Amino acid sequence: MQISYEELVKEAYEAKKNAYVPYSRFHVGAALLTKSGEVYRGCNIENAAYSPTNCAERTAFFKAVSEGEREFLAIAIAGDTGDYLFPCGVCRQVMAEFCNPAEFEIIVSASSKKYKVFKLEELLPGVFSSRDLDKMKTI
Repeated sequence: MQISYEELVKEAYEAKKNAYVPYSRFHVGAALLTKSGEVYRGCNIENAAYSPTNCAERTAFFKAVSEGEREFLAIAIAGDTGDYLFPCGVCRQVMAEFCNPAEFEIIVSASSKKYKVFKLEELLPGVFSSRDLDKMKTI
């Protein structure tokens, strides 16, 4: 990894400052590290209709993908809980679309200096992927 876990966590805390959360008041930030060394920040963005709300992790991924990135190393997540903040299931599935679950690292933080690191496969065992769709074509 080109930058340290601690630096990536700090980027996530910076991203959290831009969260648009008029309903929940729950700020979340994410910092996504690409294999090229770029960091894409994301924050959660709420909507009055709730279902169009977007998580910080997906915001970071969608920004990176929209800029042509397709290879990722790690993502750091920061929130307002004071405890370790894990990505939701939808965000984990988006990560699995673009990342090798055995290699991609998810850094969950409780503070800018207190964090834990997991592989995606630890947080999303039995992931559904394009391989599963390929299997369906042979049935």
